Amino acid sequence: MENQNNVTEFVFIGLWGNKKMELLFFSLFLLCYLAVLMGNVIVLLTIICSHLKQQPMYYFLCHLSLMDVSYTSTVVPRLIRDLAAARKNISYNSCMTQLFTAHLLAGVELFLLVSMAFDRYVAIVKPLHYMTSMNRQRCNMLIVLAWAVSFWHSLALLLMVLKLPFCGPNQIDHYLCDVKPLLKLVCKDIHVVSILVIANSGMVMLVIFLVLVASYIVILYNLRAHSSAGRKKALSTCGSHIAVVVLFFVPCIYTYVLPAGSANKDKDISVFYTVIGPMLNPLIYTLRNVEMKIAMRKVWSKVTRSDLK
Repeated sequence: MENQNNVTEFVFIGLWGNKKMELLFFSLFLLCYLAVLMGNVIVLLTIICSHLKQQPMYYFLCHLSLMDVSYTSTVVPRLIRDLAAARKNISYNSCMTQLFTAHLLAGVELFLLVSMAFDRYVAIVKPLHYMTSMNRQRCNMLIVLAWAVSFWHSLALLLMVLKLPFCGPNQIDHYLCDVKPLLKLVCKDIHVVSILVIANSGMVMLVIFLVLVASYIVILYNLRAHSSAGRKKALSTCGSHIAVVVLFFVPCIYTYVLPAGSANKDKDISVFYTVIGPMLNPLIYTLRNVEMKIAMRKVWSKVTRSDLK
């Protein structure tokens, strides 16, 4: 039977469905978004304007900050607008665009975190091979690979959703267009599609997370052979990265491993990787990182001196 699609727009239910609560959180999310922009732009400028851009880890961090700004900008501005709006509607085409873009940028961020973990693994476990293994050409190749894999993941997800029939109702129990809340509106059996979504998103993230955990166990084991100063420096960078990985992967795994029909708190948990994570990442990478603090002081002292002239 040919798929029928009678829906031309969707309406978000939002996070709470309580108007007084939404007006209160309008200001909070606006401040959070400004903090995301300011924090990640500071990290970007600090790395670009200092010697840190020559180091693979900070080169990846620069791209990660750019992804945090880009990903958050696909979700949070609309969320802020909807918190103050009487009707939270989005057209079908805009919804599909947000779905594709959000998964593309989140996928790139995921593989950037994997690249950063690989960088730390080579630096600590195979230090003699570090300069050849993590040269600029290899770093660029990893970034291109992240974009390519994420593009195909997002495209597969988009094509799968485009083939599904939406006959109404059109109310999305979420604040963004994501695959799981959309599947709840499909007017056909979604058992097979739900399994494909879990395989394409949830299980992939779970496997990658377990690999990252295993790699950091190996890294921590190999740190025993390093000097106390070397251990301290390695732990400061690895500790920051582990915190960011947990903050990103754990909420994503919770959201995408469970089937679409299950009663869970997807939209509440998703705030961690759409807002809280991108807001805290700059703090995590600067507060525990001596190199970043020194570079920030040098860069911003240059800026203030040039302003005074």
